[in-house]
Amino acid sequence: MAVRTLPTMAGGSLGLSRYLEEIRKFPMLEPGEEYMLAKRWKEHADADAAEKLVTSHLRLVAKIAMGYRGYGLPIGEVVSEGNVGLMQAVKRFEPDKGFRLATYAMWWIRASIQEYILRSWSLVKMGTTAAQKKLFFNLRRTKSQLQALEDGDMKPETVTKIATKLGVSEDDVISMNRRLGGDSSLNAPVRAETESGEWQDWLVDDTPSQETRMVEDEEMSMRKSYLKSAMSVLNDRERRVFEARRLAEEPATLEELSEEFGVSRERIRQIEVRAFEKVQKAVTTSAKHKEAPHLRLQ
Repeated sequence: MAVRTLPTMAGGSLGLSRYLEEIRKFPMLEPGEEYMLAKRWKEHADADAAEKLVTSHLRLVAKIAMGYRGYGLPIGEVVSEGNVGLMQAVKRFEPDKGFRLATYAMWWIRASIQEYILRSWSLVKMGTTAAQKKLFFNLRRTKSQLQALEDGDMKPETVTKIATKLGVSEDDVISMNRRLGGDSSLNAPVRAETESGEWQDWLVDDTPSQETRMVEDEEMSMRKSYLKSAMSVLNDRERRVFEARRLAEEPATLEELSEEFGVSRERIRQIEVRAFEKVQKAVTTSAKHKEAPHLRLQ
């Protein structure tokens, strides 16, 4: 996927500032506009539509990339790799599933950046498993949470806690800690001409940002709206079975519902399956119509 107007970043903080100014010029997309552009790209390979989808999300890439500034790599290259991930996300985005591109693209952007860091960082020259990647990108933050700021090798009890928390072996934790420079405190100052503060200030924070939470809240609200609307297609018995079996915190058993309605457990199972299929179909239809209401104006 080629994007003709993608800005580039020169070296240094001045280059970063100018890049951020440039990408702010690209407008954010309304849900309906985003949907139509994604459909044009998906169905007609419309390059202009794809370009608008990419450029409208460059700020998201920059925001995510800033979280990876503590690995000693040029921020311009980190952003560039994130943009590659964004383009992959646009290429594979399915607009009819009812979700916003930003929610889908976050995974691709992070994955692309992390792969670049693993390829480039001088201390990591190994084929890594998913667990090792998780360890690499979370060890420093986890040590900080446990206040394990001692120099050199960590205490055995700290190693055990981290291994358990991240789902890796204790040997992997010890090895990765040494690779990451276990003799440096997270409170050590960053010695760089353009940066200040402590190393821990630049660690990746996996907690959702305000922007991410807003997107997730919007998606959750939309899902609840679709579900509420979809359940109107059920009759009273189907609604009762669907809610009891699929929505309750402690789902009712087939036996309990069969006694309530005076039918067999197999009959309750059939009602549940039919109700789920009806709701699923209604949700899909509702998502298509609500995401692109302006289609009726064409």
